[in-house]
Amino acid sequence: MSREWTSSVSNRPLSPLRILDTRLHADPSRVVLRPFHLGWQSTSAPVGRAARLVEDIAELSERAASAEYRRVLADFKERHWQTEQMFEERYLEVEHALKLDPERFSRSRKRLIGAYFCHEYTYAAAALMNPSIVPHPDQSGMQEGAVRFVMSLRAVGEGHISSIAFREGIAHPDGTFLLWPQSAFATSVELDDADLACGDCAVTVHRHEESSLSNTVIFPITEQQKGGLEDLRLTHFRHDDGTYEWIGTYTAYSGSSIRSELLRTFDFKHFELEPVRGAAGRNKGMALFPQKVGGQFLMLGRQDGKNLHLLRSDDLERWDNEGTLLMEPKYPWEFIQIGNCGSPVLTDAGWLVLTHGVGAMRKYALGAALLDRDDPSKLIGRTREPVLTAIDADRSGYVPNVVYTCGMLPVGERLLIPYGISDSAVGFATTTVSDLLALMV
Repeated sequence: MSREWTSSVSNRPLSPLRILDTRLHADPSRVVLRPFHLGWQSTSAPVGRAARLVEDIAELSERAASAEYRRVLADFKERHWQTEQMFEERYLEVEHALKLDPERFSRSRKRLIGAYFCHEYTYAAAALMNPSIVPHPDQSGMQEGAVRFVMSLRAVGEGHISSIAFREGIAHPDGTFLLWPQSAFATSVELDDADLACGDCAVTVHRHEESSLSNTVIFPITEQQKGGLEDLRLTHFRHDDGTYEWIGTYTAYSGSSIRSELLRTFDFKHFELEPVRGAAGRNKGMALFPQKVGGQFLMLGRQDGKNLHLLRSDDLERWDNEGTLLMEPKYPWEFIQIGNCGSPVLTDAGWLVLTHGVGAMRKYALGAALLDRDDPSKLIGRTREPVLTAIDADRSGYVPNVVYTCGMLPVGERLLIPYGISDSAVGFATTTVSDLLALMV
């Protein structure tokens, strides 16, 4: 088994963060088999294009069709998991959509038709960035103090489309961690029955029962999401009855408009994706508190594009108000704007929040703030200087001069912080709660 252990390599000036060795990079070899839409699934496609394609394949002799299918398998069978089964499943979708006679074609010709309606997609070829991290549903067998985790990643592939990928691992109290290896195959989640014609309806998806979470990708599904699923901020949410749910907020980009949406799951096997309703949902970068405070759901958000606000709601799915002002830019490294970097973490001192600031030359940096435990609208302290900035080689990338994260993981007194590096890679840092608090004024 390959292992990706970490160790300290450098410290940033004036920072309590210890930077670790492990880096995750964009990888064009990570491909997934996806539907290739023609005709009935594309309003811009010529009428009957899909049906004409099926007829072209039908006109091949059995010998020619078999030879073509052998070529397809020679090219692609070893690059994907359960390739022929996926071709069959795709054919059934085509058969249903075009009302084809199920007895018309041989099994191999059906699979060949399915292959024509599939394509490879390099979901992480362009960039890998902006991770969030939460405890794993399965904590069995952990050594004392260790935490098994789920990390989400924003993967950017062909067409600059963002999707959600995952990695699993184990974090230790000394700041080290282990990432579970990925297999050669990645699979996309599958859509449950849903009415996609309803632009504001929730959709549910599930990962294949034989696929691990570390090899699973969530792609855009609805029209609002077609430009990408961006910057998932996960939190392990505790309901009033003591049950837990993993809830994340992300930006659904249509290509021309944005809105915030919720990802909800109890097991990371089944996922519900639904819009955030109300005026506040028209913004991006919302981060949910991991429990109610004062009987209400709370979120952080940059509702005016510049300042950090605190939002309250009685309904998790509806956020009608624009919130109250919580923090304004105060120091030069955040003069352009400030925002959250994931859901707050509850400590003995209060709610610990990672923030990001944007300064001169659009340089992003990370900071931290502390909010009152019982009334998070009260700001107790904030860092005067950044705790992490892009320096040296980390300044270069898809979007230069950026460090950014969508969450942190408490492991005892320590925090494990995965972070995006210039929108091109993911690094890891560790620190203690007390060291961060010591920097606050």
